[in-house]
Amino acid sequence: MPTAYVLINCDLGSEEEIINQLKKLPGTVEVSGVYGVYDIIAKVKSDSMENLREAITWQVRKIDKVRSTLTMIVIEGQGENKK
Repeated sequence: MPTAYVLINCDLGSEEEIINQLKKLPGTVEVSGVYGVYDIIAKVKSDSMENLREAITWQVRKIDKVRSTLTMIVIEGQGENKK
């Protein structure tokens, strides 16, 4: 299943509002505020790479007060626990 981590910069003081909006989006698996260069990290999954791209482009990046994003697409099968 295509997965991405999206690092988000947002307007000062809007972190909690954006985190709450991200949690409502379909495909959002995990959201956390972070310290450092970025303000929020979100883990997003979808049934296809095209749907993943569209979710990030048209949903995550369009949230009000999101200034910029950096998207890292996960390489499927690499680093997974094999049982």
